[in-house]
Amino acid sequence: MIKQLFYFSLLLFVSSAFSQTELPRGLTPEEKITLPNYVSPSRTERAYGNTTPPTDNVRTMAEWEEIEYLVISWSGYSSILAQIVDAAKDECKVAIFCNTNNDVTSAQNYLSNQGIDLTHVEFYAPGNNSIWIRDFGAFSVYKNDVDSLYLVEWIYNRPRPKDDVMPQFYAQQYNIPLYSTTAAPTDLVNTGGNFMVDGLNRAMASKLILSENEPGNPYNVTVKSESDIDQIMHDFMGVSEFVKMTVLPYDGIHHIDMHMKLLDEETLLVGEYPLGISDGPQIEDNLAYVLTNFTTPFGNPYKVVRIPMPPATNGTHPSQGASYRTYANGVFVNKTYIVPTYRQEYDTIALRILHENLPGYNIVPIDCDNSGSNLISLGGAIHCITNSIGVQDPLWIVHQVIDSAEVNTAFLDARIQHKSGISQATIYYTTNTSLPFITQTMSLIDPAQHIWEAQLLNLNPGDTVYYYIHAEANNGKQQSRPITAPDGYYYFVVTGDGSTSAALTEKEETILSSLYPNPAHDITSLKINHLKGEQVKIDIYAITGELVKPLYDGKIYEDERQFFIDVSSLSSGVYFVTVTSSNGKQWSQKLNKQ
Repeated sequence: MIKQLFYFSLLLFVSSAFSQTELPRGLTPEEKITLPNYVSPSRTERAYGNTTPPTDNVRTMAEWEEIEYLVISWSGYSSILAQIVDAAKDECKVAIFCNTNNDVTSAQNYLSNQGIDLTHVEFYAPGNNSIWIRDFGAFSVYKNDVDSLYLVEWIYNRPRPKDDVMPQFYAQQYNIPLYSTTAAPTDLVNTGGNFMVDGLNRAMASKLILSENEPGNPYNVTVKSESDIDQIMHDFMGVSEFVKMTVLPYDGIHHIDMHMKLLDEETLLVGEYPLGISDGPQIEDNLAYVLTNFTTPFGNPYKVVRIPMPPATNGTHPSQGASYRTYANGVFVNKTYIVPTYRQEYDTIALRILHENLPGYNIVPIDCDNSGSNLISLGGAIHCITNSIGVQDPLWIVHQVIDSAEVNTAFLDARIQHKSGISQATIYYTTNTSLPFITQTMSLIDPAQHIWEAQLLNLNPGDTVYYYIHAEANNGKQQSRPITAPDGYYYFVVTGDGSTSAALTEKEETILSSLYPNPAHDITSLKINHLKGEQVKIDIYAITGELVKPLYDGKIYEDERQFFIDVSSLSSGVYFVTVTSSNGKQWSQKLNKQ
């Protein structure tokens, strides 16, 4: 009885504290005190769901797959949440979870006053403690790749009782089976911001997941080894390979979504600090670990896309107490991608990078660093305050993008699945995007693995081929890959019969891409191509030839390596950014500093 009374008093204290201010993504000082005595209600008061794993083979969906719902928790930051709703409402349904019915009315009025159509927006009042639904929400998994939709939740690593049980509420509301890692021996603590998955059973996280389940953990869960955790992830979510990276020293919450993101099965978006600054060295070590030890599901090296980690307006970074500003914390909402922004000189570069690497997407920037809406000061951004529910009827297309093909061997294949079966699959392609696409029917060449293939005809050496894949299921469902087609598409270069095309030769000779922006005031970016495996030095020289600033001295791990260069301390004038390889070759770009 005394224990029950203490627990009830604890919940009253915690709930009262929640109602006072907006909670950060990390633990408050009060929560650190209450955490050792807190027992998650998802473990003790289950109203819905299963605490044993599915008996079927399951696959956790990737974020770029089709979703039915974007879900948010309405708790402060109304301006940012309203912009998210406005961007998402035409892509999918939006579910908004509020604390009380009065909060529902307030949210409805706020959105209506912003001129936002609420036709596809649903409101509920299950109760909430915070805005961070990425961390406490559930993940979508599919039985047998594309069959029945399930949701999976873990024990939330914060003492926030209303947030903790919210997945039970919406799983039951939408009649989706829920599987929960909340009962021993599979009582696993994890958080959604520290989990990303490629849709093909590989997941990535920081080693936070190990420490939160180790001996002496503050969550009162059974002790688990790394192999125990891997087994739980396999049984509940289908994860067959779980990549874990060293936590970053200055990211207080150690969530991978604050500096890294999978854009597709083959592409990693990675935040980059100025050389040697803040978490930059550990991010580079982690990336080198991934690139050295893992390949994509298709067996080729990951493509790495660099994006800057912007400083505060005074030039400081997290190692100097600044907020953890990041562009990696965006979210896919079908054909739209929503990204946090901070200030123009950095936003311009980041948005350009995203447009280049997310073809056809409607990219929506939302300022998370404004006075009065400074969400990033609480330790998170757009990805952190959104979650999703996959569609009940997915048509899944997996395709390895190619860079080149010889004129007589331009074969393209894809894994295409739907629970009703596939009636037809087609490649749409053209060598001139101002002309209509040509169609080429694909054939099912491997029924067991659901592989479809087609050869593209009438191509010439030197052609650039733009293409996308479209499929229709037996029940009439249709889907394309990329999902943004025909606005977005892939492309490759046609080579001769065993020879090298002029286009490829030109590409290989382009070691340095142009600096951007140039002229530059605070930051510029430089892309180095085709020096993978080389030891290089990067330096800034004055027009007189004097060394002004050494930038980098190390190995290049990617075929395309982007560097972001802080030039804010340079005086106005003309400089040269010079790259020197280990064999003495040099390449330079002129830099105009404003």
